[in-house]
Amino acid sequence: MLAPTPIRPPSRWAHWRYILSDNPLTFASGILFLFFVLIALIGPWIAPHDPLASNVGTPLSPPSMQHWFGTDSLGRDILSRVIVATRLDFGIATSAVALSFVIGGLLGACGGYYGGRLDRLVGRLADMVMAFPLFVLALGIVAAMGNTVANIVLATAVINLPFYIRVARAEVNVRRDAGFVEAARLAGNSNARILLVHLIPNAMPPMMVQLSLNMGWAILNAAGLSFIGLGVRSPEAEWGIMVAEGAQYIVSGEWWVALFPGAVLMLAVFCFNLLGDGLRDLIDPRRRT
Repeated sequence: MLAPTPIRPPSRWAHWRYILSDNPLTFASGILFLFFVLIALIGPWIAPHDPLASNVGTPLSPPSMQHWFGTDSLGRDILSRVIVATRLDFGIATSAVALSFVIGGLLGACGGYYGGRLDRLVGRLADMVMAFPLFVLALGIVAAMGNTVANIVLATAVINLPFYIRVARAEVNVRRDAGFVEAARLAGNSNARILLVHLIPNAMPPMMVQLSLNMGWAILNAAGLSFIGLGVRSPEAEWGIMVAEGAQYIVSGEWWVALFPGAVLMLAVFCFNLLGDGLRDLIDPRRRT
């Protein structure tokens, strides 16, 4: 009698292909994300006009073959400004989220692993930040420290800290007494090595999903600060500034000044929200939709 053939688990690529084919929105958001990254990298070289140069066209001219997105009140090409602004907005969001990801992840992991006073201290820090409306807290930090790009990054990182602290703490706290951790201790591994090599990698999947979601929120936060005048300063090309400058012309009929920057901003946030949902499906097979 022939022995039954063992069933091989599907490869990682086969799982990814299954998820992408089963969920077209995940595939579309991934393509859109790569498109935004490409524009952020090469945007200044492919912009048809200088984004800071005025009078490259008739002020407040509607979309045309020469200026696809029209021009603003100073005659600047809106398409060029939207393209160049991608690098700035993505740079702010990426820097802020990376900072909060590293610091919040380490603080939460240490609190979940060691427990006791350190855990309570880390928990109170997250609660203190979450006690404020997050955008209002970011607004206060930027208003107090000055509206520079570095301060916008810092404020955005601070309001994102509690998300990573809580996720990392919960994931590490659940696994700190697991069998593989006890085996690592018996093998002579230090606490730092157990945290960095065994526990934190197991907390990465939910943290990566949170990172994707926070990218959209970080872009929206940076644009919101610029919209109310506490973010990036004019004449820099930034989506929030462009929406704020165009809002006053909507009533008089020059809708394109605010519409196109706002549409690109909405598309970027929408892309990261969909990408977070897809990452959840890709990383955790039990959560397939």
